Amino acid sequence: MQQVAPGVHQLTIQRFVNLYFVETGTPGEWVLVDTGLPGSEKAIIEAADKLFYPGTHPEAIILTHGHMDHAGSAQALSEHWNVPVLAHPLELPFLTGKAVYPPADPTVEGGGSLAFMSRFFPPQSFNLAKVQALPNNDIDPPFLPDWQWHHVPGHAPGQVALFREKDRTLIGGDAFATANHESVPSLLLQRPCISVAGAPFNYDWQQVRDSVRQLAELQPQAIGCGHGPVITGVEATMGLQRLADEFPLPLYGRYAYTPARLDENGVAHLPVAPPDQLPKKLMALAGAGLLAAGLTFLFDKKKKKAKRVKPESPTHKTPKKFRRQSTRSWE
Repeated sequence: MQQVAPGVHQLTIQRFVNLYFVETGTPGEWVLVDTGLPGSEKAIIEAADKLFYPGTHPEAIILTHGHMDHAGSAQALSEHWNVPVLAHPLELPFLTGKAVYPPADPTVEGGGSLAFMSRFFPPQSFNLAKVQALPNNDIDPPFLPDWQWHHVPGHAPGQVALFREKDRTLIGGDAFATANHESVPSLLLQRPCISVAGAPFNYDWQQVRDSVRQLAELQPQAIGCGHGPVITGVEATMGLQRLADEFPLPLYGRYAYTPARLDENGVAHLPVAPPDQLPKKLMALAGAGLLAAGLTFLFDKKKKKAKRVKPESPTHKTPKKFRRQSTRSWE
């Protein structure tokens, strides 16, 4: 567990997914921000008991957005602690089983290893029992009087970031990342680097860029995101500003030029997916591999057969029976 700022602790689950314990300002009271992947509830409960006291529970769970690596354990934790789950109103269709997030884009430029793996991710949707909407007319999140939430869409329609003005602490969700999100080794090694987050899941790149610029204007001094280590000081402020100034819009991909359109009911329109050449390439490689294996098998079989059938060696010796006859004739 790593401290982001006073009263804010980052817990990393399975080495690359972050969630946050945020104290409310009242002794012993706190809020959980995000819940990690499904099955993370035991580790989160144990961490909370160690950080605060055995049997502790938050006042609420706040989700930056509803993707599987942020809302995966929300239902289990909500039931265990008997507390509500809060999210932006635009996330509710995806958290109540009414809609599914836009499909991932494995063809996006710069998607890296995450883009490759996104082909195998299941459709993302939950059916949470106690989810409630954050108040849309009030940017002060419940139970966190010193904080404000900022709507930062593009990666998810109702994604929010949390900002504490007094010490410029930012919890950014997946508006950006503090490690190279497109490189699995960089994520696992937690190498600090403010970069684009979740490229294959960004359905509106203009919104993603605008969200980064919006957060850069806050000039944060301490940053914790959904993926990557804590970054503080000048490195946090200047790193985020650099990403805002040099934001790399992809040159190709399903959502590169035409975004998906989403509303309060879920997905309203999806652009046509470009051809994904990887499955064809993999099939061609598999076919070539099978052909090579077949030819090798036939060659080995022919070689073994040739070894078993050896030609008789020529001999110039006189057979034994003829040698006996020859002896008698001389007698």
